[in-house]
Amino acid sequence: MASSLSVGIVGATGYTGVELVRLLYNHPKVKITSLTSQQYAGEAFSSVYPSFLGRVDLKCEKINVPAISKKVKVVFLCLPHHEAMNVAAAFRARGVKVVDLSADFRLKDPSVYETWYGPHSQKKLLPEAVYGLPEIYAADIKKAKLIASPGCYPTSITLGLAPLLKKGMISSDDIICDSKSGTSGAGRSAKVDSLFCEVNDSFKAYNIARHRHTPEIEQELSGLAGEKVTVLFSPHLVPMDRGILSTIYVRPKRRWNTAELIKVYQQFYKKSYFVNILPEGKLPTTKEVRGTNFCHIGVLFDPRTDRIVVVSAIDNLTKGASGQSIQAFNLMMGFPEKTGLTGLSLYP
Repeated sequence: MASSLSVGIVGATGYTGVELVRLLYNHPKVKITSLTSQQYAGEAFSSVYPSFLGRVDLKCEKINVPAISKKVKVVFLCLPHHEAMNVAAAFRARGVKVVDLSADFRLKDPSVYETWYGPHSQKKLLPEAVYGLPEIYAADIKKAKLIASPGCYPTSITLGLAPLLKKGMISSDDIICDSKSGTSGAGRSAKVDSLFCEVNDSFKAYNIARHRHTPEIEQELSGLAGEKVTVLFSPHLVPMDRGILSTIYVRPKRRWNTAELIKVYQQFYKKSYFVNILPEGKLPTTKEVRGTNFCHIGVLFDPRTDRIVVVSAIDNLTKGASGQSIQAFNLMMGFPEKTGLTGLSLYP
């Protein structure tokens, strides 16, 4: 490991943090040299997560940007919005490259961010941030020093619609995105709505038309379409640990058949290792991508309603967060894009 790149994870004991540790532990080009946790500072990471005993016994520390900057080349930030932006700025001021998993640098327009999230204190850094969706922005990511890793819902929806919007095949003002997520999307902190008795044996919609991922989804879809895109985003909470399934309904500009649509998707993603287009008659499930960095997409045309239906499945903690951030990190650092990310799903 003498020639390995030293990295740190700030906020390592949350769900996205531990997923980063799991994946980076097996990354052949990386050595984890710093893990921070306000709650578990001074404790070994393996005492918080015993599955890492004898493998990742590094002690967690409190955030100390000057000290951490001396022992890392890149940091992954797994912090809440507002908190992440200031920590990112402090690391960038010391020349450390940053992969931020919060929402703080995803929205290009600070006024849009402030409408949905509140004040933004690091607007000067926004032009430097690159949206970290490798299937769309690989060329920009390779030159980046600050990566804004996409949200989980926006990843599933953007990958699902990119071919149709890029080729101008659908109406940009008649898009319904119906998404379901496992409870890990709410994070590891204790919340009544995430308690076992609240989510088990239940299924609910939440924050319809006001979820904070809405402007991010519309920003990315508008960029692909070259015109303003408006969506109805309908998120749901499912009683499972991890995974996102998005079912997307769109109005085509002309009639297609399913075989033609599949060819469009296959051509668009022919160089995208982590996107699999399913054959006609097959639709994705979250179990098939569990614990992986893959996105599975199924597409069909319904002649009765004259609609295209797209179904995409990802693991919200991997392709929707930590895995995708490593995929972008690989590009930024000049490593092969799939390094450390080729593991297959756990099944069943």
